[in-house]
Formats: sequence, structure tokens, C-alpha cells
Amino acid sequence: MTISLQRLTVEPGLDRLISDFFQRSVGEWLSERRYFTLPDGKVREVESLITVQYLAQGCDELRSLAALHGLENETLMSCGAAVTWDTKNSILGKEMSKGSTIFGIGGEVMYRDRGFATPKPITAVFSFSNPETLALRTEYQGSVFEEEVKLIGSKYRTRQTIISRFGEQQMIGQYLEKRLS
Repeated sequence: MTISLQRLTVEPGLDRLISDFFQRSVGEWLSERRYFTLPDGKVREVESLITVQYLAQGCDELRSLAALHGLENETLMSCGAAVTWDTKNSILGKEMSKGSTIFGIGGEVMYRDRGFATPKPITAVFSFSNPETLALRTEYQGSVFEEEVKLIGSKYRTRQTIISRFGEQQMIGQYLEKRLS
């Protein structure tokens, strides 16, 4: 799916909701994840240390992200987040991945410097069912990623991701994230 990204008409309050959500997510989180492969039900458990940093409009990271997406206005993005992770297999303790990504908000579109399964820049549409619950939908290369992130007080988050490929569900990820700082 290709999204026209120059439109800046925003649902009233959406900018404030996403900015507040990112600011409330700032800090270090321990993410305990369980992935269910469909249809066979194989389960993989991983643990990640995640760090979230808030990005204000006009910062260097958001300007670079805008340029990466070919946006004419490098200050288009109202806010964003820089996220790093270090992931290991919970059972074996073996390191699985380490990396970072940048999120930027322009209107009702979330820009990223990379996708879940691609190093290329991608976009997602997002919405809120309430101020604590962010829903994302990302599509590329025949795959759809539907994610819900829910803040529970100031110390916990839950996440659920459903990954589909060519219309068939492939994996469900469920996460409990505990704030460390």
C-alpha cells in the first residue's frame, strides 16, 4: 500500500495524543515476548531491553527521516521517537538482534526509517481507541502488520502484533513490557 504523505489534515487532537503517548513511553523497558507461528502453533519466547527517547519537531533525527522519505518539508513531522533494542532468546539466553529505529509523525502517518522485516523506510497509519491505546497498520511486500500498544498506568505496556502475508495470518506476537526507568 502506498500512502500519499503530503496531506496534513489531522483528526482533532491526534497530534497531542501521539506526542503524549511517545512522551509517556520514554525510558527503558523490559519486553517479554511470545510469538505464536500459525497455523502450527510453534511458540518462541524472547526478551528485549528497549529504550525509548522522545523526538521534538525540527530535531536532526526527524529532519533526516523526512529526507529519507523524500519529503519536501523537513520540518513536517510534529514529533517522534528513537527506539533501540537488544533482544535475546528467553530460554537459551542467546542474543538474537540488536538495533534501532526512528519513528516520526506527519499528520495521520507514522514514518519509520525501517520496517519490521525490511531495512527500507516504511510508513504506517495509526489511530487511538483511547489515549492509552495506539493502533498501527503497516503494509509492504505482501505483508500486513497490525499492532496495538497499550499503556497500563506508568509502569506497564502490553503489545499485540498480528502478521499476515497475502491475506493469511502467519504469526501473533504478544508482549508484556515493564518499565525499568
